Amino acid sequence: MYTPAITGTGVFTPENVITNAELVAAFNAYADAQNARNADAIAAGEIEPMQHSSEEFILKASGIENRYVMDKAGVLDPDVMHPLLRQRSDDEPGIMTEMAVDACKKALDQAGRNAKDVDLVICAASNHERAYPAIAIEIQQALGIDGFGFDMNVACSSATFGIQAAADMVRSGSVRSALVVNPEICSGHLEWRDRDCHFIFGDVATATLIERIENATGPHFEVLSTRCATSFSNNIRNNNGFLRRSRPDGVVDRRDMQFMQNGRKVFKEVLPMVSKHISDHMESEGFGSGDLKRLWLHQANKTMNDFIGKKVLGREPEAGEQPNILQDYANTSSAGSIIAFSKYSDDLTAGDVGLICSFGAGYSVGSVIVKRCG
Repeated sequence: MYTPAITGTGVFTPENVITNAELVAAFNAYADAQNARNADAIAAGEIEPMQHSSEEFILKASGIENRYVMDKAGVLDPDVMHPLLRQRSDDEPGIMTEMAVDACKKALDQAGRNAKDVDLVICAASNHERAYPAIAIEIQQALGIDGFGFDMNVACSSATFGIQAAADMVRSGSVRSALVVNPEICSGHLEWRDRDCHFIFGDVATATLIERIENATGPHFEVLSTRCATSFSNNIRNNNGFLRRSRPDGVVDRRDMQFMQNGRKVFKEVLPMVSKHISDHMESEGFGSGDLKRLWLHQANKTMNDFIGKKVLGREPEAGEQPNILQDYANTSSAGSIIAFSKYSDDLTAGDVGLICSFGAGYSVGSVIVKRCG
């Protein structure tokens, strides 16, 4: 048996930034156009007028100020309001592969590794641009990695579930090292015309290199323990899939084929589940709240993270103990906790213990307890 360690991480950040002010302007222009189009029905009391969004509403509801996206023009066009990504031929690398390769190269560089040192690629994300062949295999080819790859989807928990799978394979000796990569184009499955959720998501890709601890060449994090759990719920869902054209209503633009969420139920049901999961995981490994130097939580909502941090630590988290990247990146699904880990882990010293946790649709929750070494 071998001991797995995280030896490198990488983050690909798109060039395009959308501020709350830009997002609000686009949404309100769309709302005004819809209200003008439906003026008679609104006057007759048949339908309610669309409400405006506001920067204050977004910040209070989520803690988000900006988000990065692969395409900005389409999202901010009131006549389009979704990303416009060019059609690629089957001979070109997919857009998710391009994002993933950038993040993977950064993770390899940080670890002092190259493609020949990697045996496995896991592409773990909330959505994949095609069903097959696996995006992971395309990433493997683009990087020049011998070995194998496969895709995973556990929505917002994909990264931590992928880390557990990779760590288990490293531990067993079936692979020397693995790249877990999370290319998330969340702008593609978000309904930008829905006031309740139009501000939530952004795009990004993250990568985590996991290898045998004895092969680490620089500072790294020993993976002490991993734990995953799921409990079925429809309160966060996306009903898109290969059966889309077979639906009897024949409607192409079905709302439930994009991101859907019953926010109040999610808040009420997920927070206790996640808090208990983390506390039980720590207790089973002999750690108390005072042993944790850092919590790298899923970046969905600032209020949720504040609640979980307080519940797990038994007090208000101090500055830096539970870093948020929401204000800059928004919710990036599975990649959020890895962005936080990548950006806020270098300052820890040998022996410091931290916990990476993601949670979301499923319901799903995954946690990884790590210790700084070197």
